[in-house]
Amino acid sequence: MENANPAAARAYALHMHGSQLYGTHPYSYHLDAVAATLAPYGPGAQVIGYLHDVVEDTDATVAEVRSRFGDEVAACVALLTDEPGANRKERKAKTYAKLAKVAGLEELALIVKTADRLSNVRACIKDANRELWNVYYSEQPVFKESAFRPGLCDELWSELGDLLSVDKLPSPA
Repeated sequence: MENANPAAARAYALHMHGSQLYGTHPYSYHLDAVAATLAPYGPGAQVIGYLHDVVEDTDATVAEVRSRFGDEVAACVALLTDEPGANRKERKAKTYAKLAKVAGLEELALIVKTADRLSNVRACIKDANRELWNVYYSEQPVFKESAFRPGLCDELWSELGDLLSVDKLPSPA
């Protein structure tokens, strides 16, 4: 990915997310955690990591992301954006079906999605958010079926599996 600029992606994402919160934290908390997890995968992965929620959670469009960050980034952000649905289960089912078909260069989106999920689960444990941890725990089989590719980011999947084991269930807050 040419000219991948994580600092520009971070600035744009923070501008677009504005005063949104990630739980009780500023949204930068989540975006920085995802980008840090993606550091071993390069600046292109980090750019997509910063932008992964921007279309889903703000007024940004895929076309705007494309004009600022290029076709590959926009394609990955589109893949990471939840499909419309009446509830979380319906949105995730549609999104996971989309992820199950990903191949080639767009597999970078799967690495970002895994890093996003791992960051979310880490935050659940740190913040003792048992309810949200339970959601991720229950979604793990279908999520893994759609997004896992052997050899793509095995170390992220290993940690995610470990953190979603029953002995890591957060204590009630």
